[in-house]
Amino acid sequence: MMRFSTLLKHPADWMIGADSDSAVVLTSRIRLARNVRDTPFPGWARKSERIDILSKLRPAIEDLSEMKNAFSHSLGELTSVQKQVLVERHLISREQAARSEGSAVVVNRAQTLSVMINEEDHLRLQSIRSGLHLQEAYELIANVDEQLEKELPYAFDHELGYMTACPTNLGTGLRASAMLHLPGLVISDHISQVIQAVGKLGLAVRGIFGEGTESLGHLFQISNQSTLGESEKTIISRLERVIRKIRDHERNARLKLVEDDPQMIADKIARAYGLLKYAYVIDSKEALNHISLVRLGADMGCFPQETLQLCDSLLMDIEPAHLQHHAKRKLTPEERDTLRSEIMRSRLQNLPSPIISFIKNPNTD
Repeated sequence: MMRFSTLLKHPADWMIGADSDSAVVLTSRIRLARNVRDTPFPGWARKSERIDILSKLRPAIEDLSEMKNAFSHSLGELTSVQKQVLVERHLISREQAARSEGSAVVVNRAQTLSVMINEEDHLRLQSIRSGLHLQEAYELIANVDEQLEKELPYAFDHELGYMTACPTNLGTGLRASAMLHLPGLVISDHISQVIQAVGKLGLAVRGIFGEGTESLGHLFQISNQSTLGESEKTIISRLERVIRKIRDHERNARLKLVEDDPQMIADKIARAYGLLKYAYVIDSKEALNHISLVRLGADMGCFPQETLQLCDSLLMDIEPAHLQHHAKRKLTPEERDTLRSEIMRSRLQNLPSPIISFIKNPNTD
């Protein structure tokens, strides 16, 4: 069984799997909500009932071939910092982090597959892939779901589909989402139009950690809202179509910014580079926004291509719980801001100055 320290030592596959899409679409995620028949939902169950269902579900998940040598822990065995680290890695939800006894998480070695036991539902199966690969993420999770359905008596109704604790998940129980990096649309002031258009299509736009969180570092999560009366294929293909359109809008916005105001974009990228490389105190919000601009610079050819992956691992490693785990103790906000800048300076030490090739020298005639 994998230890927590081992899990942290290795970046998740989706954090280092950069492809041509991941400059705009960082990750694709599929989540399925499932419950066991004739058993109270976790929110209604007594502690003894939650512990009892956990003892039945956990071995079935650990036995999956995909979960060989997995990280498997009861939430009660983890410290508050460890739980928060898992939230920052998108492996458990903020809601599950608030739970303890009778709740557990199982994560595969590559951190592309995680199963929350006794969150809002008995099971929350989740698959994360780098770039725009919703279909591949779904295929992985569907395979796991089929294996579990043979072992467990799922709560299923032939008219309503999979029974879930929250009516919004009723039906397929599927939530498909993608994390997008949209600095072009934010800087050019077109993001609100995109968010409104996406809302009219019945999709939700949220911040970096999902519902109720703000967008930091120009990062947005876009997901389906309804799961009833439509097939998994329909939900995924609609979301994929919308994501492709937003990706194209973002690419066009980046090109237009370079065309219309190259000086302003160059200044933003160069300032972000300077601040991250030389600052001695930096808070989370400022750091995320500057990493976002360096990431944009990498896509525009100002930095080596591998800078994208460097930025993606930094997005995670400068979060509050990751910093406290790194320091092996609780830190005050001031101590976190100092350690964050120290990690930034160290990681960016060898990053060369930006090459701003899109600025033409003014004519001297």
